[in-house]
Amino acid sequence: MKTIKLFNVMMLTVALSSICSLTKAQEVEVSAGGDLVSSYLWRGIYCGGASIQPTASVALGGLSLTAWGSVGFEEFYTREFDFNLTYGVGGFSVGITDLWFFTGSEKYFKYDARETAHVFEATLGYDFGAASLSVNTVFSGNDYYKANGKRAYSTYIEAGVPFSLGGLDLKAELGLTPFESIYSDKLNVVNLGLSVGKEIRVTDSFAIPAFTKVVFNPYESQCYFIFGITL
Repeated sequence: MKTIKLFNVMMLTVALSSICSLTKAQEVEVSAGGDLVSSYLWRGIYCGGASIQPTASVALGGLSLTAWGSVGFEEFYTREFDFNLTYGVGGFSVGITDLWFFTGSEKYFKYDARETAHVFEATLGYDFGAASLSVNTVFSGNDYYKANGKRAYSTYIEAGVPFSLGGLDLKAELGLTPFESIYSDKLNVVNLGLSVGKEIRVTDSFAIPAFTKVVFNPYESQCYFIFGITL
Protein backbone atom coordinates (compact mmCIF):
# COMPACT_ATOMS: atom_id res chain seq x y z
CA MET A 1 0.00 0.00 0.00
CA LYS A 2 2.76 2.43 0.99
CA THR A 3 4.71 1.47 -2.12
CA ILE A 4 1.82 2.34 -4.45
CA LYS A 5 1.12 5.62 -2.66
CA LEU A 6 4.80 6.51 -2.94
CA PHE A 7 4.68 5.60 -6.63
CA ASN A 8 1.73 7.99 -7.19
CA VAL A 9 3.55 10.80 -5.42
CA MET A 10 6.72 10.12 -7.42
CA MET A 11 4.77 10.03 -10.69
CA LEU A 12 3.16 13.39 -9.95
CA THR A 13 6.44 14.88 -8.74
CA VAL A 14 8.31 13.80 -11.86
CA ALA A 15 5.55 15.21 -14.08
CA LEU A 16 5.45 18.57 -12.27
CA SER A 17 9.22 18.94 -12.03
CA SER A 18 9.63 18.09 -15.71
CA ILE A 19 6.96 20.59 -16.66
CA CYS A 20 8.55 23.31 -14.53
CA SER A 21 11.99 22.75 -16.02
CA LEU A 22 10.75 22.65 -19.60
CA THR A 23 8.48 25.69 -19.44
CA LYS A 24 11.51 27.95 -19.57
CA ALA A 25 12.51 26.67 -22.99
CA GLN A 26 9.30 25.43 -24.59
CA GLU A 27 5.70 26.42 -24.97
CA VAL A 28 3.07 24.58 -22.97
CA GLU A 29 0.33 22.96 -25.07
CA VAL A 30 -3.01 22.42 -23.35
CA SER A 31 -5.97 20.66 -24.93
CA ALA A 32 -9.40 19.41 -23.88
CA GLY A 33 -12.22 17.58 -25.59
CA GLY A 34 -14.21 14.40 -25.49
CA ASP A 35 -15.99 11.63 -27.35
CA LEU A 36 -19.60 10.52 -27.30
CA VAL A 37 -19.82 6.80 -28.14
CA SER A 38 -22.67 4.34 -28.61
CA SER A 39 -20.74 1.66 -26.69
CA TYR A 40 -17.51 1.60 -24.72
CA LEU A 41 -15.11 -1.10 -25.94
CA TRP A 42 -11.60 -1.48 -24.55
CA ARG A 43 -9.18 -3.93 -26.14
CA GLY A 44 -12.04 -6.12 -27.31
CA ILE A 45 -13.75 -6.05 -23.91
CA TYR A 46 -17.25 -4.60 -23.53
CA CYS A 47 -17.13 -2.00 -20.75
CA GLY A 48 -20.56 -0.37 -21.05
CA GLY A 49 -23.23 1.15 -23.24
CA ALA A 50 -23.50 4.72 -24.54
CA SER A 51 -20.88 6.84 -22.76
CA ILE A 52 -19.33 10.26 -22.71
CA GLN A 53 -15.54 10.25 -22.50
CA PRO A 54 -13.84 13.56 -21.64
CA THR A 55 -10.10 14.14 -21.96
CA ALA A 56 -7.63 16.88 -21.07
CA SER A 57 -3.88 17.04 -21.51
CA VAL A 58 -0.86 19.25 -21.02
CA ALA A 59 2.28 18.72 -23.10
CA LEU A 60 5.79 20.09 -23.24
CA GLY A 61 8.01 18.83 -25.99
CA GLY A 62 7.82 15.05 -25.92
CA LEU A 63 6.36 14.88 -22.39
CA SER A 64 2.60 14.79 -21.87
CA LEU A 65 0.24 14.26 -18.95
CA THR A 66 -3.31 13.25 -19.88
CA ALA A 67 -6.48 12.75 -17.87
CA TRP A 68 -9.21 10.60 -19.46
CA GLY A 69 -12.56 9.42 -18.21
CA SER A 70 -15.70 7.55 -19.17
CA VAL A 71 -19.21 7.72 -17.73
CA GLY A 72 -22.00 5.50 -19.05
CA PHE A 73 -25.55 6.81 -19.50
CA GLU A 74 -27.20 3.43 -19.01
CA GLU A 75 -25.00 2.31 -16.11
CA PHE A 76 -24.65 5.49 -14.07
CA TYR A 77 -22.44 3.92 -11.43
CA THR A 78 -19.94 2.52 -13.92
CA ARG A 79 -17.21 5.01 -14.64
CA GLU A 80 -13.50 5.23 -15.28
CA PHE A 81 -10.84 7.84 -14.52
CA ASP A 82 -7.29 7.47 -15.85
CA PHE A 83 -4.03 9.39 -15.73
CA ASN A 84 -1.31 8.79 -18.30
CA LEU A 85 2.25 10.12 -18.32
CA THR A 86 4.05 9.62 -21.64
CA TYR A 87 7.34 10.62 -23.17
CA GLY A 88 7.83 10.34 -26.90
CA VAL A 89 10.76 11.01 -29.21
CA GLY A 90 10.68 10.24 -32.90
CA GLY A 91 8.40 7.24 -33.30
CA PHE A 92 9.25 5.81 -29.88
CA SER A 93 7.10 6.34 -26.79
CA VAL A 94 7.13 5.11 -23.20
CA GLY A 95 4.38 5.68 -20.67
CA ILE A 96 2.80 4.80 -17.34
CA THR A 97 -0.97 4.77 -16.82
CA ASP A 98 -3.10 4.70 -13.69
CA LEU A 99 -6.55 3.31 -14.57
CA TRP A 100 -9.32 3.50 -11.97
CA PHE A 101 -12.64 1.71 -12.38
CA PHE A 102 -15.74 2.46 -10.28
CA THR A 103 -18.76 0.15 -10.31
CA GLY A 104 -20.55 1.22 -7.16
CA SER A 105 -18.44 1.03 -4.01
CA GLU A 106 -14.74 1.39 -4.88
CA LYS A 107 -12.80 4.20 -3.19
CA TYR A 108 -10.33 6.19 -5.23
CA PHE A 109 -7.71 6.54 -2.49
CA LYS A 110 -7.71 2.84 -1.58
CA TYR A 111 -4.48 1.15 -2.66
CA ASP A 112 -4.45 -2.05 -0.59
CA ALA A 113 -3.01 -4.99 -2.50
CA ARG A 114 -5.70 -7.08 -4.27
CA GLU A 115 -8.41 -4.72 -3.02
CA THR A 116 -7.69 -1.54 -4.96
CA ALA A 117 -9.68 -0.57 -8.05
CA HIS A 118 -6.56 0.99 -9.59
CA VAL A 119 -4.62 -0.74 -12.36
CA PHE A 120 -1.06 0.44 -13.01
CA GLU A 121 0.27 -0.27 -16.49
CA ALA A 122 3.52 0.39 -18.37
CA THR A 123 3.53 0.91 -22.14
CA LEU A 124 6.21 0.79 -24.82
CA GLY A 125 5.31 1.78 -28.34
CA TYR A 126 6.74 2.61 -31.73
CA ASP A 127 5.10 4.30 -34.69
CA PHE A 128 6.70 3.21 -37.95
CA GLY A 129 4.50 5.53 -39.99
CA ALA A 130 2.86 2.82 -42.07
CA ALA A 131 2.10 0.85 -38.89
CA SER A 132 2.33 1.10 -35.10
CA LEU A 133 3.08 -1.41 -32.35
CA SER A 134 2.53 -1.16 -28.59
CA VAL A 135 3.10 -3.48 -25.62
CA ASN A 136 1.10 -2.81 -22.43
CA THR A 137 1.81 -4.66 -19.17
CA VAL A 138 0.11 -4.37 -15.77
CA PHE A 139 2.80 -4.17 -13.09
CA SER A 140 0.75 -3.28 -9.99
CA GLY A 141 -2.75 -2.80 -8.67
CA ASN A 142 -5.86 -4.80 -9.54
CA ASP A 143 -4.39 -7.41 -11.85
CA TYR A 144 -5.49 -10.97 -12.65
CA TYR A 145 -4.10 -13.62 -10.30
CA LYS A 146 -3.48 -17.20 -11.42
CA ALA A 147 -4.61 -20.33 -9.58
CA ASN A 148 -1.22 -20.52 -7.86
CA GLY A 149 -1.79 -17.04 -6.41
CA LYS A 150 0.83 -15.32 -8.56
CA ARG A 151 0.20 -12.06 -10.41
CA ALA A 152 -0.34 -12.55 -14.14
CA TYR A 153 1.30 -9.29 -15.22
CA SER A 154 -1.48 -9.05 -17.79
CA THR A 155 -0.06 -8.02 -21.15
CA TYR A 156 -1.79 -6.70 -24.25
CA ILE A 157 0.02 -6.27 -27.57
CA GLU A 158 -1.55 -4.30 -30.39
CA ALA A 159 -0.55 -3.56 -33.98
CA GLY A 160 -2.34 -0.85 -35.95
CA VAL A 161 -2.27 0.05 -39.64
CA PRO A 162 -3.79 3.37 -40.79
CA PHE A 163 -4.76 3.78 -44.45
CA SER A 164 -7.08 5.73 -46.75
CA LEU A 165 -9.80 4.40 -49.00
CA GLY A 166 -12.39 6.29 -50.99
CA GLY A 167 -11.40 9.58 -49.37
CA LEU A 168 -11.94 8.17 -45.87
CA ASP A 169 -9.43 7.59 -43.05
CA LEU A 170 -9.38 3.98 -41.86
CA LYS A 171 -7.39 2.01 -39.31
CA ALA A 172 -7.10 -1.73 -38.88
CA GLU A 173 -5.93 -3.13 -35.54
CA LEU A 174 -5.06 -6.51 -34.12
CA GLY A 175 -4.67 -7.09 -30.38
CA LEU A 176 -3.60 -10.20 -28.52
CA THR A 177 -2.51 -11.41 -25.11
CA PRO A 178 0.54 -13.73 -25.06
CA PHE A 179 -0.49 -15.73 -21.97
CA GLU A 180 -3.14 -16.20 -19.25
CA SER A 181 -4.31 -12.77 -18.09
CA ILE A 182 -7.34 -10.53 -17.59
CA TYR A 183 -7.94 -10.80 -21.34
CA SER A 184 -7.87 -14.57 -21.88
CA ASP A 185 -6.98 -17.93 -20.31
CA LYS A 186 -4.01 -18.41 -22.68
CA LEU A 187 -2.42 -16.96 -25.83
CA ASN A 188 -5.32 -15.51 -27.81
CA VAL A 189 -6.35 -12.81 -30.25
CA VAL A 190 -8.86 -10.69 -28.34
CA ASN A 191 -9.33 -7.68 -30.59
CA LEU A 192 -9.80 -7.35 -34.35
CA GLY A 193 -10.98 -3.87 -35.26
CA LEU A 194 -11.59 -1.67 -38.26
CA SER A 195 -12.45 2.00 -37.76
CA VAL A 196 -13.55 4.61 -40.30
CA GLY A 197 -13.34 8.35 -39.66
CA LYS A 198 -15.32 11.09 -41.41
CA GLU A 199 -16.38 14.67 -40.74
CA ILE A 200 -20.09 15.45 -40.52
CA ARG A 201 -20.47 18.91 -42.00
CA VAL A 202 -22.96 21.08 -40.11
CA THR A 203 -22.28 24.37 -41.90
CA ASP A 204 -19.79 25.53 -44.49
CA SER A 205 -17.35 26.44 -41.72
CA PHE A 206 -18.17 23.86 -39.04
CA ALA A 207 -17.89 20.07 -39.05
CA ILE A 208 -18.02 17.39 -36.35
CA PRO A 209 -15.48 14.54 -36.54
CA ALA A 210 -17.27 11.18 -36.42
CA PHE A 211 -16.24 7.56 -36.60
CA THR A 212 -17.63 4.07 -36.82
CA LYS A 213 -15.82 0.94 -35.69
CA VAL A 214 -16.38 -2.77 -36.06
CA VAL A 215 -14.78 -4.90 -33.33
CA PHE A 216 -14.48 -8.69 -33.12
CA ASN A 217 -13.23 -10.57 -30.08
CA PRO A 218 -12.40 -14.10 -31.34
CA TYR A 219 -11.68 -15.37 -27.82
CA GLU A 220 -15.12 -14.37 -26.49
CA SER A 221 -16.79 -15.02 -29.87
CA GLN A 222 -18.36 -11.54 -29.76
CA CYS A 223 -18.69 -8.67 -32.22
CA TYR A 224 -19.63 -4.98 -31.81
CA PHE A 225 -20.50 -2.05 -34.07
CA ILE A 226 -19.79 1.38 -32.58
CA PHE A 227 -20.54 4.96 -33.60
CA GLY A 228 -18.98 8.01 -32.02
CA ILE A 229 -18.42 11.74 -32.41
CA THR A 230 -15.55 13.88 -31.15
CA LEU A 231 -16.21 17.28 -29.59
